[in-house]
Amino acid sequence: MRSRFSCLTLPLLALLAAAPGLAGAYQSPQARDDGWAVADAAAQGWQVERFGELEAAIAKGTFADVTSIVVAKDGKLVYEAYFNKGGPDVLNDVRSATKSVTSLLVGAAIDRGLIPNAQAGVYGYFADKRPWRNPDPRKDKFTLEDLLTMSSLWDCDDDNPFSDGNEERMYVREDWTGFVLGLPIKGFAPWMTRPENSPHGRSFSYCTAGSFLLGAVVERASGQPLQAFAAQALEQPLSITRSQWNRSPEGVGMGGGGTRYRSRDLAKLGQMVADGGRWQGKTVISKAWIDAALSVHAQARDDADYGYQFWRFRFPLHGQQTGVWAMSGNGGNYVFILPEQRLVAVLTRTAFNQRNAHPQSQQLFADYLLKAMP
Repeated sequence: MRSRFSCLTLPLLALLAAAPGLAGAYQSPQARDDGWAVADAAAQGWQVERFGELEAAIAKGTFADVTSIVVAKDGKLVYEAYFNKGGPDVLNDVRSATKSVTSLLVGAAIDRGLIPNAQAGVYGYFADKRPWRNPDPRKDKFTLEDLLTMSSLWDCDDDNPFSDGNEERMYVREDWTGFVLGLPIKGFAPWMTRPENSPHGRSFSYCTAGSFLLGAVVERASGQPLQAFAAQALEQPLSITRSQWNRSPEGVGMGGGGTRYRSRDLAKLGQMVADGGRWQGKTVISKAWIDAALSVHAQARDDADYGYQFWRFRFPLHGQQTGVWAMSGNGGNYVFILPEQRLVAVLTRTAFNQRNAHPQSQQLFADYLLKAMP
């Protein structure tokens, strides 16, 4: 296991192991030339012993494949630790947390007047792709908001292997854009809730293909590859100097998953969102877009709501159930965001395709990080 102690000599490690409490002693994050201020959590009233307990639980294997944890409060890093193959310069594959970044890029394009608003029609950006499969007049009414909220009428459900739009079907196609545009309209079986009978008037269905198409819209509206627009509109203002974006076989940026960022840079994204679109006093994304993205637009599950490509969970905080927004990706990857508390917590893991990864990550956040907070 690699942690912040990995650079210590073996004799010193043995000494620390022999001295109860020393190996888990809290250390404040190190200042680096990356724009982050740091603070001592103990001086701010955090129960820092919780961090030591968390590290012990990770070492014991209670939370497998954790690679990093970074916590920021009031705009300052208060906790940072790396495990297994993680490290401060590792580009973490955060899978579907990319979707939240794509939402921010849609907002950036709207801020620049490249896209009129979230009610803009989707198919109008792809006239050159006509004719598409399964034509239907209802497709002409699809809006970006339908895709942002995972509530389009496409037969697209990543949780259903029989769905025409399941992401695994898209991945084996050469033309992902054409694949998505040609998806059929879904039907509603008697046991399925129709949009008009659903909370917020939207029937949620998790659809990576729709998030991919959001990125394709941003590319067409901006005239730039998605990675280039992300660098210009989002990463450079946050002093993010390294990232990695995937592309589809036809060369379109993958807005639905697989982007890689360093842990402290993920925390910057979360901090910018928590601060209403600002980073170090400068606006990166308009507050109007952040407010819209962090508003409930659909009910994803009984225990979770959905905004514009952001999840909203409920966690106990100081004895009360509290809404927590999150960027979330396969493997148990999370950026948890509590704007009211100005709290951001990054958790990266490599527990890909493991059923218990997400419940474990949420348990880690609730039982250790939230309970440590003053």
